[in-house]
Amino acid sequence: MSSVRIECVAQQGCGVGESPLWDEQEGALLYVDITGRKVCRWNPLTRQAQAIPVDAPVSSVALRESGDYVITLGTRFAALKWKEELVTTITQVDKDKANTRFNDGKVDPAGRYFAGTMAEEVRPAVLERHQGSLYTLFPDLSVVKHFDQVDISNGLDWSLDHRTFFYIDSLSYSVDAFDYDLQTGKIGNRRSVYKLEKEESIPDGMCIDTEGKLWVACYDGGRVIRLDPETGKRLQTVKLPVDKTTSCCFGGKDYSELYVTSASDGMDKEWLSRQPQAGGIFKITGLGVKGVPPYPFAG
Repeated sequence: MSSVRIECVAQQGCGVGESPLWDEQEGALLYVDITGRKVCRWNPLTRQAQAIPVDAPVSSVALRESGDYVITLGTRFAALKWKEELVTTITQVDKDKANTRFNDGKVDPAGRYFAGTMAEEVRPAVLERHQGSLYTLFPDLSVVKHFDQVDISNGLDWSLDHRTFFYIDSLSYSVDAFDYDLQTGKIGNRRSVYKLEKEESIPDGMCIDTEGKLWVACYDGGRVIRLDPETGKRLQTVKLPVDKTTSCCFGGKDYSELYVTSASDGMDKEWLSRQPQAGGIFKITGLGVKGVPPYPFAG
């Protein structure tokens, strides 16, 4: 694996960079800065990132079939028109909870937007436990809650045959699988497929490759790991020059580049001086695998 290359492609130092997403039509990488309250789009040709400010912590971004994007913003699902820099609320969740916000989200193969919530953090990964829930926004704009008692709702993706939903609740230190019904969007039969080792630290964002293997960013672990959900084995570890790796997605012309977001929140001056690229966006090439294009929200 000596051909693996890691490059910091966007170094604006996100507070909490998250939810990388390849927009094939734009030939660009989307991502959010949760605490910086902005949605960013990085162009590999100009190597510049454009940012749209929003009025609350923005935790995930997804493509929309009808054009532009959908985002999770505070406790709202919202639509984002890029050129107009216009955000409109679709619907709100957790109305009975004053201190929660959305975290990671992703669209399933049928065009439903899955996203989960968590309590607002006191400091990174320190928060009131069991305050979060997992939701789905359906194309008809109705919302279903799957379960609650979640600590930090995080990485999610679907198996290549769409029969399994993979999910991370970070403080469980586990990557879980559910049976998935693509027709209804229902999930069931939860089980753990991988428990993280101590040095891997906290599981965060996740994506799947065309071989059905999962890539998980390890927050405070400074790495992404490749897992086989069938055997529960770790197949590969790629270490990055920053500790707070947050999420990953495949992108580029043929989806052979792995993009990894990172965070700088909670790091003191000395720590930041050792890791000046903290909060940057990294591109990993030479992995020898490709990813699956993202699904657009059908609503």
